[in-house]
Amino acid sequence: MKQAGQIVLTPFPYTDLSGAKLRPVLMLRQASSQFDDWLVCMVSSQIRQAQADFDDIVQPSDVDFVSAGLKVPSVLRLSRLAVLDSSLLVGSLGSISQERLWRIRQRLAAWIIKDEA
Repeated sequence: MKQAGQIVLTPFPYTDLSGAKLRPVLMLRQASSQFDDWLVCMVSSQIRQAQADFDDIVQPSDVDFVSAGLKVPSVLRLSRLAVLDSSLLVGSLGSISQERLWRIRQRLAAWIIKDEA
């Protein structure tokens, strides 16, 4: 069963749509009640690419590291979003805590409504 907070594997599109790479993503929420599409964010082991005060880093010392199914410290890249059909979401790795999911959603919502000036 698909649910928000799961980390799954999927072909994640490059921003220029020239292709995709199979990688883990975090399922943030179902995008539509009419379609089985999901808003996801990219998960990367490239911690150095994390945007301070925006992205979220999952470390081995975190209580949900093991349940997330990640093998190495990883960054949840909130600036790398996609809406994907659920048929593309394969190979569940695990899930993050509800507390982390809530924090990420709050951070993403604040970013969306933030004045760009």
